[in-house]
Amino acid sequence: MSTMTRPVERQPEGADGAPATLRTLVSDYVTRLRGGDVGSLPAVLGLLALVAVFSALRPGTFTNAFNFANLINQSAGVVVLAMGLVFVLLLGEIDLSAGFTGGTAAGVLGVVMTREGWPVVPSLLTALLTGAAIGAVIGVLVARLGIPSFVVTLAAFLGLQGVLLSIIGEGGTIPYRNEFVLSLNNRNLPVWLGWTLAVAGLAAYALVTFVSMRRRRAKGLVAPPVLAWALKTGVIAVLTLAAVGYLSTERSRNPMLTSLKGVPIVLLVIVILLVVLTLALNKTAWGRHVYAVGGNAEAARRAGINVARIKLSCFVLASVIAAIAGILIASRTNSVSPSTGGSTTLLYAVGAAVIGGTSLFGGKGRVVDALIGGLVVAVIDNGMALLDQPQGTVWMVTGVVLLVAASVDALSRRRASATGRV
Repeated sequence: MSTMTRPVERQPEGADGAPATLRTLVSDYVTRLRGGDVGSLPAVLGLLALVAVFSALRPGTFTNAFNFANLINQSAGVVVLAMGLVFVLLLGEIDLSAGFTGGTAAGVLGVVMTREGWPVVPSLLTALLTGAAIGAVIGVLVARLGIPSFVVTLAAFLGLQGVLLSIIGEGGTIPYRNEFVLSLNNRNLPVWLGWTLAVAGLAAYALVTFVSMRRRRAKGLVAPPVLAWALKTGVIAVLTLAAVGYLSTERSRNPMLTSLKGVPIVLLVIVILLVVLTLALNKTAWGRHVYAVGGNAEAARRAGINVARIKLSCFVLASVIAAIAGILIASRTNSVSPSTGGSTTLLYAVGAAVIGGTSLFGGKGRVVDALIGGLVVAVIDNGMALLDQPQGTVWMVTGVVLLVAASVDALSRRRASATGRV
């Protein structure tokens, strides 16, 4: 990929420069697809197909609000871990240690919070600093010494597994007793608060994106047409309000004993991370430099970008986010154990990012890819379990989906190269 930044699409307009119509928008999108710019479309179509299949096969269990909320809680750790991996994958690198980075941070949190009795805020900061320190070491070895990230992170994978085992003790666990930490991936927001945050968030999104669009147009820069903005905002609003409405219904099997309704707190955590990380990647010079280094590191270096610093920052950020993921995973299980962040956690997280549309070749991807791909992986795992399928079948299906996603990425890049879009 010879370009240093993401390709800028032309603004869809009518033949005489008039405002775009729905027909011109569709025509422009089809042109982009034919040029190899498929984005997250395959993942979205796959997600819709999976939901349709499992809804038809298990209409009474897969589609109910209880399973919907449970799916969010179960997938939260993998989704957040995948968000961090997106930044490493954008560089064309890999981080095999992210899972146990999260587990180690969760273990440190358990030690200082439960065993040492620290307050929750200093405990959480210590866990995040643990992730940052791990990411800094990996980043220095990769960016400064030039050791391949596969080798460095494989060594870290093995080493951190031993560190976590030493912290906790073989076969042992450290329980989490702090209500705030436990609530992160087990409790729900009050119904009124869920609706308030949803409406306020949608209003803020609509206002910010509209103002940004007007400013870009005023400066003579490429900006999406108003119709495209309206359609995108409308779709997001409908999906958000529908999800909040569904989650606000009573989903407890025994409402008289325990009431379960409201948006899971962990979903708010995911949305906040999604917004902050997307803004960092799309609205800052640092984010543009990340895409530039991933697209062509040598060209980025010649343009004056400090490639080593960008790589180091991405590994640090990925490890901090991995620490958050580890805390969410431990919160879900109410404790941290030597297997926290292990097993298939990392593989599912890498798969989620790639399935969602992030390229393994670098220079192409978005934070939202982790969310979409994570939902695909979670739906497969959840739906197959409801069908009483063995774990081996679940892994085989997930592997096939990942292989298809990687194939789509390779084919789209070849098509984009042939049409001169890269």
